[in-house]
Amino acid sequence: MSTSDSLNSVAGVTIAPLAKIVARNQVWSRMAAKHGVDNPTPPWKTSLDGICDALDQSMCGTQILNFVDRRTEEDALSATVYSGLPYPENRLVALAHSLVVRGVIDEAELAERLAAVRARLEA
Repeated sequence: MSTSDSLNSVAGVTIAPLAKIVARNQVWSRMAAKHGVDNPTPPWKTSLDGICDALDQSMCGTQILNFVDRRTEEDALSATVYSGLPYPENRLVALAHSLVVRGVIDEAELAERLAAVRARLEA
Protein backbone atom coordinates (compact mmCIF):
# COMPACT_ATOMS: atom_id res chain seq x y z
CA MET A 1 0.00 0.00 0.00
CA SER A 2 1.40 3.39 -0.95
CA THR A 3 1.74 6.24 1.51
CA SER A 4 -1.10 8.15 -0.15
CA ASP A 5 -3.34 5.05 0.00
CA SER A 6 -2.48 4.65 3.67
CA LEU A 7 -3.24 8.32 4.37
CA ASN A 8 -6.52 8.09 2.49
CA SER A 9 -7.56 5.06 4.51
CA VAL A 10 -6.72 6.80 7.80
CA ALA A 11 -8.30 10.12 6.83
CA GLY A 12 -11.35 8.34 5.44
CA VAL A 13 -12.30 6.98 8.87
CA THR A 14 -14.67 9.10 10.93
CA ILE A 15 -14.04 8.94 14.67
CA ALA A 16 -17.32 10.07 16.26
CA PRO A 17 -15.93 11.46 19.55
CA LEU A 18 -13.37 13.50 17.61
CA ALA A 19 -16.00 14.72 15.14
CA LYS A 20 -17.95 16.04 18.14
CA ILE A 21 -14.92 18.03 19.26
CA VAL A 22 -14.73 19.67 15.85
CA ALA A 23 -18.48 20.31 15.75
CA ARG A 24 -18.43 21.88 19.22
CA ASN A 25 -15.33 23.94 18.36
CA GLN A 26 -13.74 22.72 21.57
CA VAL A 27 -10.55 24.70 21.51
CA TRP A 28 -8.42 25.84 24.40
CA SER A 29 -8.90 29.56 23.80
CA ARG A 30 -12.69 29.21 24.17
CA MET A 31 -12.47 26.87 27.16
CA ALA A 32 -9.91 29.06 28.92
CA ALA A 33 -12.04 32.16 28.41
CA LYS A 34 -15.16 30.34 29.64
CA HIS A 35 -13.40 29.21 32.83
CA GLY A 36 -11.35 32.37 33.44
CA VAL A 37 -7.93 30.86 32.69
CA ASP A 38 -5.25 33.26 31.45
CA ASN A 39 -2.62 30.72 30.37
CA PRO A 40 -2.53 30.59 26.54
CA THR A 41 -0.98 27.12 26.58
CA PRO A 42 -3.40 24.24 27.21
CA PRO A 43 -2.57 22.21 30.32
CA TRP A 44 -2.60 19.01 28.27
CA LYS A 45 0.06 20.24 25.78
CA THR A 46 2.93 18.87 27.87
CA SER A 47 1.22 15.47 28.09
CA LEU A 48 0.69 15.45 24.33
CA ASP A 49 4.36 16.18 23.73
CA GLY A 50 5.32 13.44 26.18
CA ILE A 51 3.04 10.87 24.53
CA CYS A 52 4.48 11.68 21.11
CA ASP A 53 8.03 11.43 22.47
CA ALA A 54 7.23 8.12 24.18
CA LEU A 55 5.75 6.68 20.98
CA ASP A 56 8.75 7.87 18.98
CA GLN A 57 11.24 6.28 21.40
CA SER A 58 9.44 3.16 22.58
CA MET A 59 10.22 -0.34 21.41
CA CYS A 60 6.57 -0.83 20.40
CA GLY A 61 6.33 2.55 18.70
CA THR A 62 7.28 1.20 15.31
CA GLN A 63 4.61 -1.50 15.62
CA ILE A 64 1.95 0.97 16.73
CA LEU A 65 2.86 4.25 15.10
CA ASN A 66 6.40 5.17 14.13
CA PHE A 67 7.69 8.73 13.99
CA VAL A 68 7.40 9.16 10.22
CA ASP A 69 3.87 7.72 10.05
CA ARG A 70 2.76 9.73 13.07
CA ARG A 71 4.05 13.00 11.63
CA THR A 72 2.78 12.27 8.12
CA GLU A 73 -0.68 11.41 9.42
CA GLU A 74 -0.65 14.38 11.80
CA ASP A 75 0.15 16.74 8.94
CA ALA A 76 -2.43 15.19 6.62
CA LEU A 77 -5.22 15.01 9.20
CA SER A 78 -4.49 18.52 10.47
CA ALA A 79 -4.73 19.87 6.93
CA THR A 80 -7.93 18.01 6.04
CA VAL A 81 -10.17 16.32 8.62
CA TYR A 82 -9.16 18.62 11.48
CA SER A 83 -8.35 21.79 9.54
CA GLY A 84 -11.04 23.66 11.50
CA LEU A 85 -9.09 23.28 14.72
CA PRO A 86 -6.07 25.41 15.63
CA TYR A 87 -2.70 24.08 16.73
CA PRO A 88 -2.22 22.23 19.13
CA GLU A 89 -5.79 20.90 19.17
CA ASN A 90 -5.43 19.60 15.62
CA ARG A 91 -2.29 17.74 16.63
CA LEU A 92 -4.04 16.19 19.64
CA VAL A 93 -7.05 14.94 17.70
CA ALA A 94 -4.86 13.74 14.83
CA LEU A 95 -2.90 11.56 17.26
CA ALA A 96 -6.09 10.24 18.84
CA HIS A 97 -7.45 9.53 15.35
CA SER A 98 -4.34 7.56 14.38
CA LEU A 99 -4.42 5.55 17.61
CA VAL A 100 -8.12 4.69 17.17
CA VAL A 101 -7.55 3.59 13.56
CA ARG A 102 -4.74 1.29 14.79
CA GLY A 103 -6.89 -0.18 17.56
CA VAL A 104 -4.74 1.14 20.42
CA ILE A 105 -7.88 2.71 21.88
CA ASP A 106 -11.42 2.17 20.65
CA GLU A 107 -14.04 4.85 20.08
CA ALA A 108 -16.09 3.85 23.12
CA GLU A 109 -13.09 4.09 25.44
CA LEU A 110 -12.09 7.42 23.89
CA ALA A 111 -15.63 8.74 24.41
CA GLU A 112 -15.57 7.58 28.06
CA ARG A 113 -12.23 9.29 28.70
CA LEU A 114 -13.42 12.50 27.06
CA ALA A 115 -16.59 12.42 29.17
CA ALA A 116 -14.51 11.98 32.33
CA VAL A 117 -12.33 14.96 31.43
CA ARG A 118 -15.42 17.06 30.66
CA ALA A 119 -16.98 16.09 34.02
CA ARG A 120 -13.82 17.15 35.88
CA LEU A 121 -13.68 20.42 33.97
CA GLU A 122 -17.31 21.24 34.63
CA ALA A 123 -17.21 20.23 38.32
